[in-house]
Amino acid sequence: MKKLSILGVLVMSFLLLNQQVSNACTNFLVTRGASVDGSTMITYAADAHVLYGELYYQPAQDYPEGAMRDIYEWDTGKFLGKIPQPRHTYSVVGNMNEYQLAIAETTFGGRKELGSQSGAIMDYGSLIYVTLQRAKTAREAIKIMTDLVKEFGYYSSGESFSIADANEVWILELIGKGEGEKGAVWVAVKIPDGYISGHANQARITTFPLDDEKNCVYAPDVISFAREKGWFSGEDKDFSFSDVYAPVDFGAARFCEARVWAGFNKVADGMDQYSDYAKGIVQIQEENKFAGNRMPLWIKPDKKLDVQDVIDMMRDHYEGTDLDMTADIGAGPFQLPYRWRSMTWEVDSVQYCHERAISTQQTGFSFVSQSRNWLPDPIGGILWFGVDDTYSTCYAPMYCGITEIPECFEVGNGDMLTYSETSAFWAFNFVTNFAYLRYSDMIKDVQKVQSELENKYVSYVPVIDKAAETLYKKDKNKARQFITEYSVNEANNMTERWKKLGQYLLVKYMDGNIKREKDGEFERTETGMVASPIFAGYPEWWYEVIAKATGDDKKVIESAGH
Repeated sequence: MKKLSILGVLVMSFLLLNQQVSNACTNFLVTRGASVDGSTMITYAADAHVLYGELYYQPAQDYPEGAMRDIYEWDTGKFLGKIPQPRHTYSVVGNMNEYQLAIAETTFGGRKELGSQSGAIMDYGSLIYVTLQRAKTAREAIKIMTDLVKEFGYYSSGESFSIADANEVWILELIGKGEGEKGAVWVAVKIPDGYISGHANQARITTFPLDDEKNCVYAPDVISFAREKGWFSGEDKDFSFSDVYAPVDFGAARFCEARVWAGFNKVADGMDQYSDYAKGIVQIQEENKFAGNRMPLWIKPDKKLDVQDVIDMMRDHYEGTDLDMTADIGAGPFQLPYRWRSMTWEVDSVQYCHERAISTQQTGFSFVSQSRNWLPDPIGGILWFGVDDTYSTCYAPMYCGITEIPECFEVGNGDMLTYSETSAFWAFNFVTNFAYLRYSDMIKDVQKVQSELENKYVSYVPVIDKAAETLYKKDKNKARQFITEYSVNEANNMTERWKKLGQYLLVKYMDGNIKREKDGEFERTETGMVASPIFAGYPEWWYEVIAKATGDDKKVIESAGH
């Protein structure tokens, strides 16, 4: 076999991604004015049952004149073609480059007739990672992405992109023109300062300003193309990108928009007015056939958000709402907020559904990007990165200027079919999959360690920032070496701590019992034997369910003569 280049390894690492990735992601976008410290933030959960959580790395590189880059579809690894390389590309850590530019995505699909385009080269994943190597700002990223699609065609279906630099946050929604047409129609809107936005596999840009280039840019034919197809006949000012190119139905509202609603609900009052919409009740207007009860594209949070607030937005199973996944019978006796697939099923010719929450068991990796304009770029950008389920993962700070990836996150350190002792993905999955057995008890132990580590990272980062900034003024390379060592050490140490957490949970909860503890140690008798464990059993309501379901079958019958 030929030795793979770094780029080749990255491409191969995505071979296992299928449509489940692009159809199951969640993003939130936070502007400077909506954050406590004036940073911009975007979030991303990459969810798929076959996605292995790794942190991709592309070093900065110079290329000779005429060099070409191979483009592979990120979902399948299929070779699509070649595009010219620029003379220099920037370093990229995950979904953030050395200039603090971050890009995330969710796929909305949209009109099926626009889902394929023969001869197209640029798929959504390639757009992200190629652009991160070439752009320094969000506006520049939008131009590069749309120019690439215009020149080389768009290979994927409808896509929402979150794009943030240290000053601005944008949402770009784009869909191809289908067979016989080249390129895509698209709209990009800047999120107003002081507001937050979000998207989760449903296009969310409706009407948009037609003459405000400072805050909105769009393809010149985004409306005329829809007119030609017979999908829109109203006035330009009433054109809704989402309603025309990706109309909302029950599934889009219940399985997709409901996640945005849940995140918004955590940070802003007044979201109850959209609860019916989140449940999939879509009210179609007669005059234009558009959904009339949709949520706004952006909202103003009740208070400014810090990194931990935004991380918390990514940890949700609809707790405290009518869709609470811990509260219905499907959660079992230990309030497990997960449902094994498929999402829908049928009983007596009636179709039912499970909820699709932000936090889900099949997340490969997730992050919160933080871009801070008051620091040098390599230090200002942090990718708070975690693997596995967002609810129980731990987010470690990966500075965007690092030049090495922690062993625990390295591409090739295990895969979905190969266990690795040094892989964070396997360490975290060991803990979560064991915790599923008695979730209501075990998750408390998980959250204790999670809080200890994340609180430590948050408190240490300002100190690391200061030291790195001071060093950067004297020697930029040494500063990058310093933040690399910090990020690498913290991530690898986190993985070791999580492995110990897994061992602790196994000892404590073995065989359905709970070991007794005192002063942080497991209890022993005076003779050194293990103390009798707690036989916790099941909650009373669960016994009642069993009794009602089994009738007389489980009743204890006294023997005759007693």
